[in-house]
Amino acid sequence: MREIPITDMENVRIGQVDDVPGGTGCTVFLFDGGAPAGLSVAGGGPASRESELLKPTAAAQAIHAVVLSGGSAFGLDTAGGVMQYLEERGIGFDVGVTRVPLVCQSALFDLTVADCFARPDREMGYAACVASEHGGNYRDGNHGVGTGCTVGKHRMMPCCMKSGIGSYAVQIGELKVGAVVAVNALGDVYDHKTGQMVAGMRTQDGRHLDNTCRALYENYEVVENRFVHNTSLGVVLTNGRFQKTQLCKIAAMTHDGYARAIRPLHTTADGDSIYAVSVGEVSADQDMVGTLAADVMAEAILRAVQNAESAYGYPALRDMP
Repeated sequence: MREIPITDMENVRIGQVDDVPGGTGCTVFLFDGGAPAGLSVAGGGPASRESELLKPTAAAQAIHAVVLSGGSAFGLDTAGGVMQYLEERGIGFDVGVTRVPLVCQSALFDLTVADCFARPDREMGYAACVASEHGGNYRDGNHGVGTGCTVGKHRMMPCCMKSGIGSYAVQIGELKVGAVVAVNALGDVYDHKTGQMVAGMRTQDGRHLDNTCRALYENYEVVENRFVHNTSLGVVLTNGRFQKTQLCKIAAMTHDGYARAIRPLHTTADGDSIYAVSVGEVSADQDMVGTLAADVMAEAILRAVQNAESAYGYPALRDMP
């Protein structure tokens, strides 16, 4: 098994746009020829568009794009620009008079990071598609949907840390499996290899890491409206040949990677979602790929915080004492 760049995955284009002053952005994954995809949502507060397409009982067997954005539900407008870009290029489901691109989107909450009225929109979605051309512009860290990502928000924003978007991909023989994830969790992030907490909630003086799980255990009274400004969004890409039902299972297995690296996880204050997309024709075992995808996702989460840069008054891992 060897590491490869996420950009080595075939039949997918990745483009990003950042709104640095606004503290938000988007990342798009384009599948010009259409690609089978599945989705698993384990968090309690998702913001999504066209997610019904990915249920095994839905008729669509392939989609043309996945969009990850900030802006909470406001950011769901981003997919409109992606649809425009694809329609202009004749990409989509043929309905006779035109082609309708099938675009799925999930959005995370970053409205409290900088400008609450700065949200990804149609224009940003279109620009991200243009950026995906000629090799794309994907980078880990404070880019795309990772621009406004933060972690460790149990004590609200003053005690959180800056996070971002991360990626990791491997190849075994002909098989490739990669993951991209925007880490914007209520919980803390752990190194899955050592079990050590590396980013998340800080102490009141801001100088040290605290522990969100321990803080939760100190008070078991019901919280009616927990801080819901979170959600981690992931995409698993594989050149293994799978259909939608199998990919839904692979996406569900990939949540194990979330669990190895984020605690607490899948709370009512998170909308944690993972897409799994088949971009190739390599014969591979579903359970093997799902197991590997969880490992790859855990490393992508770690790299998201390792590559983040301090911004908006929130320190990143690299700048903590």
